Amino acid sequence: MTSALLYVTRCNATMFNTSKQRPRALGELEQLLMEFIWSRGPSTAEACRAALVPVRPLKDSTIRTVLRRLEEKGFLTHQVEGRTFLYQATQPRRHFAARAVQHIIDRFCGGSVEQLLVGMVENKVLKPKDLEQLARRVARRRGEKR
Repeated sequence: MTSALLYVTRCNATMFNTSKQRPRALGELEQLLMEFIWSRGPSTAEACRAALVPVRPLKDSTIRTVLRRLEEKGFLTHQVEGRTFLYQATQPRRHFAARAVQHIIDRFCGGSVEQLLVGMVENKVLKPKDLEQLARRVARRRGEKR
């Protein structure tokens, strides 16, 4: 098999692999609500609405609909206290960020973290200071595994 055909085959396998769960994209309002809950912790729909008033005044029913959708997407869960729903994130922000980056690596870099990092260096997304910190963390991690 030629290298070009092998590459296309690998790309198609990656693109059509439905066994991996793709991260669900967040809309602008969903992102605002998640930022609030990640920073404040468990919150009621009213607390979320009140926090967004300066940025984006919304009806209570809109906030509740968006919170329900975030729960359906797996970003939130809720507990009932009396008659009030208390929403909380199912995972820390970094967990969802890591899943989103993994999706980018799989989709655009053929599963290669190295390709992603080289692209970030070549496009000056990573600054020398970032690279130094990353190198220190990698060295520390290697030391832990020995």
